Amino acid sequence: MATRNSEPILSYLEKIHSRFEQVSAELSLPETAQQTKKFRELSKELHSLRVLEEKFHQLRRVVGRRRDAEALAAGDDAEMAALAREELAGLEADEEGLIRETEVLMVSDQEEDSRNAFLEIRAGAGGDEASLFAADLLRMYTRVAERKKWKAEVISTTYSGIGGIKEVILYVRGTEVNKHLKFESGVHRVQRVPATEASGRIHTSTVTVAVLPEAEDVEVDFNPKDIRIDTYAASGPGGQHVNKTESAIRITHFPTGIVVTCQDEKSQHKNKEKALKVLKARLFEHEKHKREESIAQNRRAQVGSGERSEKIRTYNFPQNRVTDHRVSGRNFNIGFIIDGDLDDLVADLSESHVRARIAEKIKSLTA
Repeated sequence: MATRNSEPILSYLEKIHSRFEQVSAELSLPETAQQTKKFRELSKELHSLRVLEEKFHQLRRVVGRRRDAEALAAGDDAEMAALAREELAGLEADEEGLIRETEVLMVSDQEEDSRNAFLEIRAGAGGDEASLFAADLLRMYTRVAERKKWKAEVISTTYSGIGGIKEVILYVRGTEVNKHLKFESGVHRVQRVPATEASGRIHTSTVTVAVLPEAEDVEVDFNPKDIRIDTYAASGPGGQHVNKTESAIRITHFPTGIVVTCQDEKSQHKNKEKALKVLKARLFEHEKHKREESIAQNRRAQVGSGERSEKIRTYNFPQNRVTDHRVSGRNFNIGFIIDGDLDDLVADLSESHVRARIAEKIKSLTA
């Protein structure tokens, strides 16, 4: 079977190649080395372009060899034509593989995919049942971290009166955390008979999840005058105070209205340090969302747009299935998903994400 047309991909990669050479030339200038900020920004850009630069050369070589083989296969020398046809199948497979690898790289951010992440889980509609499901999702993501050999640390928790969770922030560290968790942002809906329901009626509740890639200090800069830091006594389940000292921290960022609280550490200093990390992650996401809004308004309904209001997934306990509304024609076993086995689901979401964006990416970057 013939491979797909690689010309659009090569056209895109040629633009990347041109930019790579341009940035390389700028970095080699003596005056650039004297401008610390510019040098750092160009170095970072060159690093991000390098992997696609490599794909450009690999794909161009394979396409050249495939065209030579096609010419020989169509020639008058029967023996050479037969050898060329044998080689052609392998070259077409190589070309198809490089196209797919390049497509994934075109619509992903390797640097952002490799980041640690803050996972924020909040009970939505459904009262006590929503808070109980929020606790279930916390356990699910903790199991994901265990399966992936990541470290998961609870930063802050607000409990409900029946042992559920109103809000929790989980800090997850490890290899490619954001790559595997980024599709979890959105509204998670659960359909089941609550433990508190005596008549056996099925209830529908919602929980919102936000995944925020951890920001580096150099990426987020805010004026200390723009924030207010308050201290208060930490509270536990039921609202009772768990210590007498004011170790809990609340940080308010005035320009954006973002408020971060952290109370799970006994030390005020540690709570402040963690709260500042969460604030930076939220500000990083806030700025990223503003950029996306300005350049990609026509993609708001697409997979991976980051819209928090989207209902992304339904957990149907009576029917023992999970339906992700961004993946058509397939349901997943609820037991596997709740136990943190998200690999198949993430693979489907990643494939759908690539397919949804690649044509648009090529069109916009080769215009």
